[in-house]
Amino acid sequence: RAIQENVKDGCRLGVGSGSTVVYAVKHLETLVKTAGFKVTCVPTSFQARNLIIEAGLELSDLGRTPILDLVVDGADECDSNLTLIKGGGGCQLQEKVVASAARRLVVIADYRKKSQHLGEQWSKGIPIEVLPMAYVPVMGKLREFGLDPVLRLAANKAGPVVTDNGNFVVDAKFSGPHNWDLLETKLCRTPGIVETGLFVDMAGMAYFGMQNGSVEVVHKPAKVQDLSKN
Repeated sequence: RAIQENVKDGCRLGVGSGSTVVYAVKHLETLVKTAGFKVTCVPTSFQARNLIIEAGLELSDLGRTPILDLVVDGADECDSNLTLIKGGGGCQLQEKVVASAARRLVVIADYRKKSQHLGEQWSKGIPIEVLPMAYVPVMGKLREFGLDPVLRLAANKAGPVVTDNGNFVVDAKFSGPHNWDLLETKLCRTPGIVETGLFVDMAGMAYFGMQNGSVEVVHKPAKVQDLSKN
């Protein structure tokens, strides 16, 4: 539904990362072939780039397509204000850069990612991309902020996970609700932090695949919607 209801002919589309996006790209491929739509796709990761190429879709980048109409992306968790935690796959930097270039960010996720407050469903913390030389002092700063940081280690190699941008990922665990806008500001002012997996006031709507097979569409509350860019 997210693809069918939001992608139009001539759309400049940011393609997100993660397992849910795989299905979105398949629907997009069908839409382009059956309706004859021209859609220009900008990926948020190495994975997304490969999905676009394999589907035979038009591939671009922010250098050639700096303004996007729409980004369709997944989330690790989405609260009632559509504040997101992203970066479980380590792509949060490119995902946020692409999302910031778009007029709209639409989230697609299953019911397990939907929560009233962040932390109810996702227990692994906020993924934070960090310069390798700075990860030790950054983790100290995160502890000062009341967070519990853990350097993310790779599953099939010795040592830490390395992002598409050559950086480390620190997962900052938290307890209880926070002022996410304030926390995001504090994190981004910390030298050594490249980007965080907190997406505050960026998503405008979310499509959740429910357990019974239905789709629930959630719009950003009006009080939060007013803070969005036009």
